[in-house]
Amino acid sequence: MNLFYQPEIQKLQQLSEEESRHAIKVLRLKERDEIHVIDGIGGLYRCEISKANDKKCEFRILETKLAFGKQPYRFHLVIAPTKNLDRIEWMVEKCVEIGIDEISFIQTRYSERKEIKIPRIEKVAIGAMKQSLKAYLPKINEIQTWKTFLTKLPEADFHVIAHLEEGERTLLKDIPMQKQSICVLIGPEGDFSPEEIEQALSKGFRPVSLGESRLRTETAGLVACHTANLLNQ
Repeated sequence: MNLFYQPEIQKLQQLSEEESRHAIKVLRLKERDEIHVIDGIGGLYRCEISKANDKKCEFRILETKLAFGKQPYRFHLVIAPTKNLDRIEWMVEKCVEIGIDEISFIQTRYSERKEIKIPRIEKVAIGAMKQSLKAYLPKINEIQTWKTFLTKLPEADFHVIAHLEEGERTLLKDIPMQKQSICVLIGPEGDFSPEEIEQALSKGFRPVSLGESRLRTETAGLVACHTANLLNQ
């Protein structure tokens, strides 16, 4: 399946210049060849190329499928980005391949990175969405401070925080999240501060464990995403 991305397909039946170049120059597609186009919000369109231009490849829609591959749950990952951006990009790529609805970045007391380039992260997410044959592009939010995050918590049936402090914690796999919405909070390499953990708990977050191993930040994010996906299969 030749899969392309056009978020405004209802208004514009043509590929972007980058996608057009890939279709015509790399894949050597021509007029009357069929392609599949996704809009990032669940639409999968079977289309026919009507103008094979490597700068503006035009097409017409032959068949439409809505809510293609829609998951029966909603997963929102809130994570402190690592100092090495490549590691976060790797995590985003893998989470999108597995299935994720929203990613938020936060700046905590022990955060190693205070800024992040969202367009670059979105480009990684788009590539992963196409590669894994998905029609949903997750919402990716700008980085925000811990204080700002606490003032307006994301809506979810379950809010959980994965931290390394001693105390009673439920394994994430034991949370009854089937067909529910869940928001998972992951801290930086140095973990959340004790004050941040207390503040999160006071806001209704439940402490969880991702297993016995001490995981890197990006690995923890991926494990949480995969756990939610497995529980909803």
